[in-house]
Amino acid sequence: MENIQNIEHFPQYDNLELIASQVVEGFITGLHKSPFHGFSVEFAEHRLYNQGESIKHIDWKLYARSEKLFIKRYEEETNLRGHIILDVSSSMIYPYNNQNNKLNFSIYSAAAIAYLLRRQRDAVGLTTIDDDIKFHVDAKSAKTHLQVVYNELRKLQNPKNTGLNRKTNLAETIHNLAEIIHKRSLIIIFSDFLTTNDSNIEAIFSAFQHLKYNKHEVIIFHVIDKKMEQDFEFNNRPYKFIDLESGETIKILTNQIRDSYTIKIKEYFNNLKIKCEQYGIDLIQADINKNFNQILYPYLIKRAKYY
Repeated sequence: MENIQNIEHFPQYDNLELIASQVVEGFITGLHKSPFHGFSVEFAEHRLYNQGESIKHIDWKLYARSEKLFIKRYEEETNLRGHIILDVSSSMIYPYNNQNNKLNFSIYSAAAIAYLLRRQRDAVGLTTIDDDIKFHVDAKSAKTHLQVVYNELRKLQNPKNTGLNRKTNLAETIHNLAEIIHKRSLIIIFSDFLTTNDSNIEAIFSAFQHLKYNKHEVIIFHVIDKKMEQDFEFNNRPYKFIDLESGETIKILTNQIRDSYTIKIKEYFNNLKIKCEQYGIDLIQADINKNFNQILYPYLIKRAKYY
């Protein structure tokens, strides 16, 4: 996994685009135009004043502090608003005490998407969830706003800010988010879909339908350790399994439950896939045994060809 210092820079994505397949905020379908700098809407940054320019947009407060003339620059309204939703429940820190866990996989994927959206001069927002909304910032396109997103992603890499016994309530939390994300957006969700409260997958997709009803486009990255969590490739010996979210423990011989476990988990994941197809949701199987670039990069290329 990349060093934390590289979380803001993903040059391998400079020639890619993340585009919407449907109308977002009433503008266009498909590839959206990059916005241009003007003097309206949202503050972006300062630049030095050039002699002869209009003094209308000089930042006089900054002049009083620095005795230098700067012009305020603004960005036009963007066509695309990308909003990243990150599951930070305790099941996402599996494998436990391992840097290459599901949460870090999701963090780097989210950071790369944020980098790509910013390079396109599109807006990016971030929400982290477990059994409730833990952090939320609306989608904006200013460079300073992107630092807020990156800073929150950095915090999540500190084990003190994640930890054990953080449960999941995916359905209710997504419903709540649908009420506060008002503008049409491209919603990108990272989760393992291993929940404690949502025994019925219908409840989760009712929440996704809420997003779709509000005209959002939804992409899901199903983040999983395929080798262990899906294929159950543990050695044939006694294990004590500990639920990272509830703390419950169970002692078993893996061969005694491997067949029944793999059948049930396969049924659950297949149901997830079928539901996504029914609801018109992009589902990407994200196996953490691969580098996040091996999952995200091909998906973006494939998406660009389709849309």
